[in-house]
Amino acid sequence: MEAEVVYLCKRTAVSSLSMWPGELRRLSVLDCTMEPYSLRAVYYYPRCPPTAGTISKLKESLAELLNTYRPVAGRLHRTAEGRWAIKCNEAGVRMVEATAKGSVEEWLQKDMYRRSDFWSTFYIQLTQFERGGLAIGISCAHMQADAACLSALVTAWADMNLLGKMLSPPCFHPLPPPRVGGSPTRQHSPSRPLVDHYASSMESEIHETGRFATATFAFSDETVKSILAEAQVAGDSTTSPRVFAALAALFWAAVSRAKGKDRGLVDMAVCMDAREALNLSKSFFGNAMVFAGVRGGEIGGGRLEAAAKAIADATKAIDYEGVTDLMENGWACAELCSRRLLCANWEGLDPHLATFEQGVGPIHVSYYLEPKTLGRVVAVTLPEAQLGRLRVDGHILGYQTKIHPNDPSRANI
Repeated sequence: MEAEVVYLCKRTAVSSLSMWPGELRRLSVLDCTMEPYSLRAVYYYPRCPPTAGTISKLKESLAELLNTYRPVAGRLHRTAEGRWAIKCNEAGVRMVEATAKGSVEEWLQKDMYRRSDFWSTFYIQLTQFERGGLAIGISCAHMQADAACLSALVTAWADMNLLGKMLSPPCFHPLPPPRVGGSPTRQHSPSRPLVDHYASSMESEIHETGRFATATFAFSDETVKSILAEAQVAGDSTTSPRVFAALAALFWAAVSRAKGKDRGLVDMAVCMDAREALNLSKSFFGNAMVFAGVRGGEIGGGRLEAAAKAIADATKAIDYEGVTDLMENGWACAELCSRRLLCANWEGLDPHLATFEQGVGPIHVSYYLEPKTLGRVVAVTLPEAQLGRLRVDGHILGYQTKIHPNDPSRANI
């Protein structure tokens, strides 16, 4: 059977200017939290003609981009103290060029297989479709960047390709330094909620085995309004749940049922971007995603308002005091993500800003978000048997949810 994807060549993209040799960027405690993991995204563009000129221009703009994004072109390095750092040298970014049969639209309808060993430290793949369209895949070691960084990197590359300049250059300043003598605003407590969650995550065991699968659930604007109404606490007209809390509550309950939980909900962790809480700019490059634990306990599986309130209460711990406590207590080297159900809020990524050619934006991104309206897309990864039960969950299907069987980020493009 003829391969659907044909790899043409492998190369290394380097910056167009020489860098200072030996420059080190030390990774923060939040970076080190993500050591075992990798991050990836795929951007699909519909009308890019399969020409050599298109790819050549992308490579040239990437070389210009790397002049500013020096850590992206570097390599992981252990310091004399045993700490991870990025050695900013001219090692460059690994790049693969490939072609694929059909068009982008046809590819998105296909069943896609998973290759867990495909993505390397910082890797870019450009795949041109024979009948039109381009896919840009990018991945990195999660220690180097979070989802917000990856999205900003692709957008900056697109700006460089289209405009010849970056509209939002990255900031590589460090996280807030440790406080001396504790917090100036309150009595320092060693048992803050974030610290407790990170500590308990280190002690918990991983029970999930077997093969995992991913499905994407799309919710329209009107549907999300209905979910928000169900998640509203009865008799409380002063506060309304946020969209993230309401949708997270819906899937928290549904996944708990898929896992066979008869009473209450499974314990969960929510992941939020702490840039605003730490007074960092949106262009801060590095990990600023922080985890907060939410106990399922006796929360009723059909009561969205109780689950949404528990999520909202947990995210309140992701403030300046809570995050700096976390960093100072040294829990950030724990292996966290695979320990329990995780729900990440990636609403601020803005992937649709990545326009490489005039008037041609991405038609799909692996962490796709509907712009402007309340409509949302939720991607869920679970063991295959549990995902099968989630697909037929009555509570979710009751909102006329559109279920897409495959997540394009799993493809080998």
